Amino acid sequence: MNLSNNVQLIGHLGADPIVKEVNKTKVANFSVAVNDYYKPKGSEEFVEKTMWFNVIAWDKYAEKIEKKCAKGTEVIISGKLESKSYTDKEGVKRFVTEVRVVEIICRTKAA
Repeated sequence: MNLSNNVQLIGHLGADPIVKEVNKTKVANFSVAVNDYYKPKGSEEFVEKTMWFNVIAWDKYAEKIEKKCAKGTEVIISGKLESKSYTDKEGVKRFVTEVRVVEIICRTKAA
């Protein structure tokens, strides 16, 4: 396993995954909410912070997500970070970082 670019997330899907076919290969895009807890300096109470991650899955992982995951599904993801850039309609260069799925477990399916 390559530890130089390894991400592990446990969270919930924020919406149903968007699954498409690109060059005869399935690809799924979705967002995952991950909660973190911390104590602000000088406070006795924990504060919850929700972070959102954009996730992409290809091939068999996209098929698995399409069949087993929906909004609210708890997922355990092992993946790697990928960055890309594009130029938007206004000519501004944008940068995107997302998690590419290497393995995924869908723990529940929302009704």
